[in-house]
Formats: sequence, structure tokens, C-alpha cells
Amino acid sequence: MDESQDALDLLKGRHLLIVDDGFLAAEKVCATLRGMGTVLIPPALSIGAAMAVLDQQQVDGAILDIRLDEATVFPLVEQLQALGVPFVFAIAPLPFNSGDAYGGYVLCERLNELADIARALSIPPARGTTATVR
Repeated sequence: MDESQDALDLLKGRHLLIVDDGFLAAEKVCATLRGMGTVLIPPALSIGAAMAVLDQQQVDGAILDIRLDEATVFPLVEQLQALGVPFVFAIAPLPFNSGDAYGGYVLCERLNELADIARALSIPPARGTTATVR
């Protein structure tokens, strides 16, 4: 078994929330995650919807689009940190190389990219700190 598969196994059975207004959570990505055994919570399209999910069901990790309809997800980030829920910021694959200036993870169906996300979500967040894995 290779390193990517070992990392992807970290998501098996975990309840994953994707907070996205429709661009990042492409059906191929969701199908790949489900195929790995991840329990996908229906995507939250707004910060309010995501907060409601946190109040109503188990969330083991979250993938966040940093911008939702002109708002940022930082109020949600504070709640995730308070609950000890690991999260990552995801970016859509770009047709150009944006470099490492912005951090985050590319959310796509490529297994090596999903393995990076799985590794990051396996580590509980430390309040007040951030890390970028590249």
C-alpha cells in the first residue's frame, strides 16, 4: 500500500463537512471521497448553514472555501477551533500556477491532493495557529 492510500484511509468513516457555494465541491471530488469510505455531510452553502450542521450532527473534519457570497468563513473557523474540529482551506484547481503565496489545498479528485487533505484533517487544530502543508 502506498503513502497516498495510507493517508486516504484516514478519512474512512469520518464525517466530513464541505462548506462551499458550489464551485469547489465538484461531483467527481465527492464521488472519490465517498468511494474512499468518507461520510459526506451534504455541502453547506453558507456560514449559517454550516453553523447549523455543527449544532445538529457529528462533524469530524471540514473543507472550507474561504469565500462564500462575498463573506469569509472566519466566524465558522472560530467555531470549528472551539469544537476541536480539524479543517483545511481549499482552493479550486487553477489554470495557472499561483505559487505558494496563499497556502491551502487544491480540491480535486487527484488522489495525491486528497491524501494531503486527509493528512491535514487527521491533526486536531491548535487554537491560534495555522499550518500549510505543501
